[in-house]
Amino acid sequence: MSQTPIHAPIPELYVSYESAQKLKVEAGNLPSWDLTARQICDLELLMNGGFNPLKGFMSEEDYNGVVDKMRLSDGSLWPMPINLDVSEKFADGVEEGQDIALRDQEGVILAILSITDKWVPNKSHEAEKVFGADDLAHPAVNYLHNQAGAVYLGGPITGIQPPVHYDFKGRRDTPNELRAYFRKMGWRKVVAFQTRNPLHRAHQELTFRAAKEAQANLLIHPVVGMTKPGDVDHFTRVRCYEAVLDKYPQSTTTMSLLNLAMRMAGPREAVWHGLIRKNHGCTHIIVGRDHAGPGKNSAGEDFYGPYDAQDLFRANQDDIGIEMVDFKHMVYVQERAQYEPNDEIEDRDNVTILNISGTELRRRLREGLEIPEWFSFPEVVAELRRTSPPRASQGFTVFFTGLSGSGKSTIANALMVKLMEMGGRPVTLLDGDVVRKHLSSELGFSKEHRDLNIERIGYVASEITKNGGIAICAPIAPYTATRRTVREMIEAFGAFVEIHVATSLEECEKRDRKGLYKLAREGKIKEFTGISDPYEAPTNAELVVDTKDVDVDHCAHQVILKLESMGLIKA
Repeated sequence: MSQTPIHAPIPELYVSYESAQKLKVEAGNLPSWDLTARQICDLELLMNGGFNPLKGFMSEEDYNGVVDKMRLSDGSLWPMPINLDVSEKFADGVEEGQDIALRDQEGVILAILSITDKWVPNKSHEAEKVFGADDLAHPAVNYLHNQAGAVYLGGPITGIQPPVHYDFKGRRDTPNELRAYFRKMGWRKVVAFQTRNPLHRAHQELTFRAAKEAQANLLIHPVVGMTKPGDVDHFTRVRCYEAVLDKYPQSTTTMSLLNLAMRMAGPREAVWHGLIRKNHGCTHIIVGRDHAGPGKNSAGEDFYGPYDAQDLFRANQDDIGIEMVDFKHMVYVQERAQYEPNDEIEDRDNVTILNISGTELRRRLREGLEIPEWFSFPEVVAELRRTSPPRASQGFTVFFTGLSGSGKSTIANALMVKLMEMGGRPVTLLDGDVVRKHLSSELGFSKEHRDLNIERIGYVASEITKNGGIAICAPIAPYTATRRTVREMIEAFGAFVEIHVATSLEECEKRDRKGLYKLAREGKIKEFTGISDPYEAPTNAELVVDTKDVDVDHCAHQVILKLESMGLIKA
């Protein structure tokens, strides 16, 4: 592997300012694709050299090599497919050999893609190989099957301008800007710390040790593109990082934000992070236990073993061209009032070892409990408390799902009245009929329209939740994938409580207050849930109620008890 001189500039895919102005005008007449949030992250790192040696979105040959063997067709190591996924409709209108304009969400042209390849990938195979399992519990696999376009386009990119960021401008650096900074500072060795979580004292201790061990300077390099649903938002995280930066010696440490869309692919992600950090001028990277792991799979087990990422990195270290510093699991030893690596404490039977897991930290924030000074910096805790107040002061959504006539609306109404009686937060009921009138009057009852209707309800509920209110929704919502989309939308801002009103079809049909089942049986209503269209019952709803022989008040009370036990309302 040829060594480029230390911190020499790396190739970017941008054309000169003059050419860009000219191309912008010409590109105005090209077919154009509006990039998704994830594609904008990928494009930015393609254009600024963060994804070097890629010169654009991958060809089919490169894609196959990467999926099967982590190698591009020229043999270079690359673990992650980077493709432009588009809808079938768009793909039908373009062909190989054609140029298309790539626009951001405001319609600004960022780049031109010269299409060399167009193909329909085998997504299940991609999931198996890249993420280790075709399991929808993995956020990237769910994205692949339920959000990404069906057709992939590949081809070289001509960069016109970088995506605009209005936030933390002074903290964002391209690979070449960081390299120039390291050159100017005379830093020959730089260890990168990859993170998508706020930093606490253990992280500070660990990064100090890693830098000392490698005799290197430290780059705190948090990801602010897309992480996984449920992570702390990047605005809060960056404010937390800024609060901690003062605790580091200024001459040896710097922080820069990386606009990467993480895939949470564990071992392959670690190798990818290594290559990206090498492009940014780093010589070392800290790789943690279960680095970039997405949590539990459908069977409730971890997707990846705790050291799989370190093993894969070690096996490919020469090709990555950057050294790994293994992450030590740091714990606090009360008697010595200091952090020590867990596996190096020889007198562990005679000392008190303290540690707070991420889950425990979230619980303490949620319940407004104390977070000890030895665990985190008061500035960081204050910042976290601002964005995640105790649960009983946050907004949340109660989402009823069940067959038509199961009693959803009736229970939802009773619940609304009970919550209004308690007071404290505004309550909004998004009932099926009301929504159909005000939000979705133009929609029919095809699968596509029903999904759209549920997503609209989810969107409104997420805004109510974000602003501290309570949203109660009572649509039929027959499809698992759509309910999951809504859950992810809402869980970004507060709790999502799914209630399956599991009244049987026989019982619902017996009630048939609106006479709909009769019409469906006669074939007069097409695509009726439970008769001619499936109802996919939830398997992990927060609560299941059945209204057969049970009065509404009792059902609504069960929901109240559930909300109390989750800490969402005060008992």
